[in-house]
Amino acid sequence: MSILKVEKIEKYYGSRSSLTKAIDNISFEVEKGEFVCFMGASGSGKTTLLNCISTIDNVTSGHIFLGGYDITKLKGNELNRYRREELGFIFQDFNLLDTLTAYENIALALSIQNSRNLEIDRKVKAIASELDIKNILDKYPYQMSGGEKQRVASARAVITDAKLILADEPTGALDSKSSKMLLEKFNHLNKVMGSTILMVTHDAFSASYASRVIFIKDGKIFKEINRGETSRKDFFNKIIDVVTLLGGDLNDAL
Repeated sequence: MSILKVEKIEKYYGSRSSLTKAIDNISFEVEKGEFVCFMGASGSGKTTLLNCISTIDNVTSGHIFLGGYDITKLKGNELNRYRREELGFIFQDFNLLDTLTAYENIALALSIQNSRNLEIDRKVKAIASELDIKNILDKYPYQMSGGEKQRVASARAVITDAKLILADEPTGALDSKSSKMLLEKFNHLNKVMGSTILMVTHDAFSASYASRVIFIKDGKIFKEINRGETSRKDFFNKIIDVVTLLGGDLNDAL
């Protein structure tokens, strides 16, 4: 079942005298429970694409449907509700509130939805257990490692049962060990908890955890590959092959 449908979207920046086309007639669909990664060089349009899906940016033309609703037409309170209830965000720089503990950071999303305290407590402890962060729930961000912060941010993103988790370079600020641990947890969220994940990354290793990789070049879809039943190592090699096809973008995309 398709949860996300992107239909012929375009995005322009600038004025009439100096227009830049960041997204050039992109269309694709994402099935419920997929883990899809966007790869491409800096300036390829992949982050702009994610921003349009998250409604941080507005499309210039085209339509984006989530759960059958055209989100490009949402405004005001409807738009705020969509962001609050349908999406979960995981950012490169974590975006945790420094004055709140891990527990409070995770619970905040449910508090905004006026959930009952007992329900909040049950859900926070359940997701903390899934992501192996129960032992740091009383800690503040300054007391956590980068990997712990990102797992807290991941817990906050999924606790509302959002239809879609959007991750923008989630391993960008992490060391290799923390990156691998986080990606294993993403795998768990996707395979065990059924989360639908869209991730933007420069990194082929991170992309190899996805079930499908869509390569963006000059605002267009250059190619997409599916993991299928292949091992993650073999999928990694397939990703490298496509990055090589991108030619001069090789160093930017890895």
